[in-house]
Amino acid sequence: MTPDRRLALWAGILYLATFATSFPALALKTPILAGEPQLAQAAVGTALEIALAFTCIGTAVALHPIARRVSEPLAIGFVASRTVEAGMILSGAIALLALIELGPDSEGASVLIELHDAAFLLGPAFMASINAALLGTVMLRGRLVPRVIPLIGLIGAPLLLASSFGVVLGAWDQLSVVGALTALPIAAWELSLGLWLTIRGVRMPAPATADPGVGDALPATAGGARV
Repeated sequence: MTPDRRLALWAGILYLATFATSFPALALKTPILAGEPQLAQAAVGTALEIALAFTCIGTAVALHPIARRVSEPLAIGFVASRTVEAGMILSGAIALLALIELGPDSEGASVLIELHDAAFLLGPAFMASINAALLGTVMLRGRLVPRVIPLIGLIGAPLLLASSFGVVLGAWDQLSVVGALTALPIAAWELSLGLWLTIRGVRMPAPATADPGVGDALPATAGGARV
């Protein structure tokens, strides 16, 4: 297995791990955010959120050596945006841990819930759209995967970003029909990318070769001089 194939495999596995952690975490933490005292369930969801944050960083670390060969600025931007996303997820997890400790009926519960919701908006929404735009551009420009995969991400990124601004402006909730529909393309992009990287890897472009000059096309004499 080549180093590029190994990196792509790890990136793909970690992308799939984001699905294995994010959706169960959302289901497990929703009751306590709604005021229900499901503390053990919320604790498991919080643990999955923490794992999700580290898988986010892992995808960026694994793909950076590959992405930098296409564009160094985009590769650095992707690592930075993915790290910020992970930081926001961890901020939400901290709020959840405090909420579990104090209980959903405590005096400061509403503040902790608002803090979690803000982190959830900035991380898996705003920053997810940014890193999709950055990595999608790298994948498309470098032809590392089939074009349709990054195109899904590049279409979904502005949709999710616009939806996130709609949440900020109070037009709709993040966990609403509009929010779910605009998040679908990004989910499809990350899932398809994870599957492709795991199964097939990346198609690195061949190194460019210099065009032969006129002198290279002329035969050389036995003494080394060209005729």
